[in-house]
Amino acid sequence: MIYGKYGRVLGIVLAGGRGQRLSPLTRHRAKPAVHFAAKYRIIDFALSNLVNSGVFSIYVLVQFRSQSLNEHIERGWQFGGALRGRDFFITVVPAQMWTGEHWYKGTADAVFQNLHLITIYNADRICIFAADHVYKMDIEQMMQKHMEQKADCTVAAYEVPSSEASSFGCLETDKLGFVTQFLEKPKNPPEIPSKPGFSFISMGNYIFEREVLEEALVEDANDPNSSHDFGKDILPKLHKSHRVFAYDFQSNVIPGNDRPYWRDVGTIKAYWQAHMDLLKAEADLNLFNPQWPIRTASYADPPGFTFSVNDCPSHIESTLRAEGSQVLGATIKKSILSRNCIIKPGAVVEECIIGRSAIVGERCKLRRVIVDAQNVIPPDTQIGFNEAEDRAKYHVDPSGIVIVPMPAIQLRAKVSFPYPDSGI
Repeated sequence: MIYGKYGRVLGIVLAGGRGQRLSPLTRHRAKPAVHFAAKYRIIDFALSNLVNSGVFSIYVLVQFRSQSLNEHIERGWQFGGALRGRDFFITVVPAQMWTGEHWYKGTADAVFQNLHLITIYNADRICIFAADHVYKMDIEQMMQKHMEQKADCTVAAYEVPSSEASSFGCLETDKLGFVTQFLEKPKNPPEIPSKPGFSFISMGNYIFEREVLEEALVEDANDPNSSHDFGKDILPKLHKSHRVFAYDFQSNVIPGNDRPYWRDVGTIKAYWQAHMDLLKAEADLNLFNPQWPIRTASYADPPGFTFSVNDCPSHIESTLRAEGSQVLGATIKKSILSRNCIIKPGAVVEECIIGRSAIVGERCKLRRVIVDAQNVIPPDTQIGFNEAEDRAKYHVDPSGIVIVPMPAIQLRAKVSFPYPDSGI
């Protein structure tokens, strides 16, 4: 448990991502607010890791299309009653524009603009973690390594085959695990000294000593040629003058006979595949570990309901369902059903992600489709079987996955919003 054991530890979650590669799911919401695994949002994983590890003082830095993200954190991530106070908070922080009338220019600039929060909290060390990946990680174990190695900065490093590492920011390390070079998408990724054929990529998760972080951010802010990004600007310079350690994520152990997990769900294909992976008998991402719960907002939704209608029996296999989902005489195979969605009689849904409060009409057939929240699919509609027809009506990803975007809110003379909350 990190709280109090390693001095005053402050968590900063970078949640301002635009998530353009996940469009149209990010058309109305920030990437960390995108729904995941029927009842969660992507940011829930980063926040759960911090809270489960004993980091209870957290600032969430937001920017693009953050309203639904703000509401989600307000509803589901507040310490209540006597726990509220200086050391127990999860607070949303938009750009305050202390340094000029502009939003955050990069991940490093986002933290630089909020250095006063580090001073007010009087932090000894700062955990800066990404909100746009799906991962399970005991951060205390990374902190232990950081302290043991007397590091100025520790970077979470994920091991991948060298043949796949060219798409990421790579770390070159010495035999002791200290970083000797940062390389952005190199053609020939450096191999791990003790493991030929494999390379370390940066997960975008860092632990900094306070003074080191402050000095690095001030120097970077004064550099007119910087893009003000941790991975591109801060760390490539920092390792030359400070002790920057690469923490091997594979060594992390999750309590409860569990294992660590990390997935970049930054594309539609990766997002869809991560969901399909959840439906395996032994899924790599374990959502059912009470010793390491994935926390989220709680709603007064009814239980999920399955019912056979007249001559339409319901059949469900390998499906993850959230509260309030109704299957009424339909067939569901290898799919994700989000909160309060309804699948009507005769419909067949296969390898799909059905969003919150979406309705799939009678006798519809959907295959490899992502239906975003609040959609109503008319009866007898077929999606995922004719690419030309799908392209004319919906968004078709290069991977072939079809996305039915969230319907636009239509403003009329008497303004009304069709959603019980913005909850997009």
